[in-house]
Amino acid sequence: MHFHPATLTDIQSRTRTRPHETKLGERILVQAALGPSSPRFVLFGVKEDLGARANFGLGGAATAWDSFLNAFLNVQDSPFLRGQEIQLLGHFDFTVLPNYTDVVLMRQQVEQIDAEVSALLSQIVGAGKIPLIIGGSHAGAYANLKGAALGLRKSNPTALVNCINLDAHSDYRIKEGRHSGNGFRYAQEEGYLQHYSILGLHENYTPENILQDLERHPAIQFSTWEDIFLREKLSFAQALERSIVFTQRGADRVGIELDVDCIENVLSSALTPSGISTQQARYCLYQTALRCEIVYLHICEAATRLENGSENRSTGKLLSYLVSDFVKGYLDRDR
Repeated sequence: MHFHPATLTDIQSRTRTRPHETKLGERILVQAALGPSSPRFVLFGVKEDLGARANFGLGGAATAWDSFLNAFLNVQDSPFLRGQEIQLLGHFDFTVLPNYTDVVLMRQQVEQIDAEVSALLSQIVGAGKIPLIIGGSHAGAYANLKGAALGLRKSNPTALVNCINLDAHSDYRIKEGRHSGNGFRYAQEEGYLQHYSILGLHENYTPENILQDLERHPAIQFSTWEDIFLREKLSFAQALERSIVFTQRGADRVGIELDVDCIENVLSSALTPSGISTQQARYCLYQTALRCEIVYLHICEAATRLENGSENRSTGKLLSYLVSDFVKGYLDRDR
């Protein structure tokens, strides 16, 4: 196993305390056990970029977790968000796997990552908790959907998962070996994913054969960025509403996937100069948590440093905003 449990010593070293203030890092629950009285939200990280590199993309997604954690632990603990609402488990570190350049070997490594991450998801979801998965490539969507479905099946043998994917890409390429571009097809064809909605799909990066597959599939719905922002057939809020309505059918729960390559100028393996704003991404996560029957959140593809040398030190802070918005949305149901 490549999982490293969080330690109180590490959390304390990352938390910058100040007199008369309390940070999330001073209140977040740091333990490995999942009990009935433990928080609903269970946070863990994934350090890997194999899924992107196995899809001929840039490495770097393994760098997001530490940057996020440093920012998130130093958010103010306040009535808007309490550290005691979240349990911090730790993180997977797959950067220690052999550094192959052969695509076939990398795709085999992605299968190993799938197995370990899906097993943890199954355990968390089976305990009635909501995983918050931060970091890694979008190959992780398959492991998340499989693990969530298997976790739900501990109490409902026929459970499936629906998914809203805020993404510039469909990640619905053919089953040619596991990578970041085909997680949703694998999950759907293997019986874990039911209704799949893509929000903000970029027409320029959707091959015609995949577009035809998406249009023909009765359990897939999508809104393109161009229909929202160029043709103005619908607003971003209306597109999000369509995604929410579409995924409120059939399956028991909804997984939320956010690939940051859909957000303008956020460092990722497929950084885009034209996409949605950070405000729209934050709004999406808040609203889906507020309104959907959530099973997990996954934020992926973000980087603080890419293998080509590009850097952005603000990435972790953005991820911190996104996670806190999502948790607030869920908690605001009862406020």
